[in-house]
Amino acid sequence: MTLSRLLAPALRVAIAATLAGSGYIHAQLYIDEYRFTHVVGPLFLLQASVSFAVAALLLIGMPPLLKLAAAGVALGAIGGFAASRTVGVFGFTEHGLQPAPQALLSILAETGTLLLLAIWQALVTRQHRAARPPLRAPVRDQATTRTPPK
Repeated sequence: MTLSRLLAPALRVAIAATLAGSGYIHAQLYIDEYRFTHVVGPLFLLQASVSFAVAALLLIGMPPLLKLAAAGVALGAIGGFAASRTVGVFGFTEHGLQPAPQALLSILAETGTLLLLAIWQALVTRQHRAARPPLRAPVRDQATTRTPPK
């Protein structure tokens, strides 16, 4: 068994774990702090739900669309985090890494998801390149090759 065959399931489980971790953090924040925050509260619940759903599906398989969904969930959470600290989200703003420690843990989980997806993609690309036969230029026979007269 090759290293890539062992690494693929481990990466899939790790990606599912980081997504589930992000979902757990968002669910906890929804219950403890943002349940009654207009628009933003339901977005935390939506983030948690989608994170859990994609994480569960990743444990079953890893089709390209699911990898794209995992990346979208992580990028969406990071984008929402950045927007809430700069321009605001539906009038809601926060500052720094508050609430602590959930803000930092969430960033680490989502960044971990993206990093693991990048490793997965590099592994898959490397496998596809290794599986292709090498391209070779046709060998020309010197006896049949004629040089044009001058």
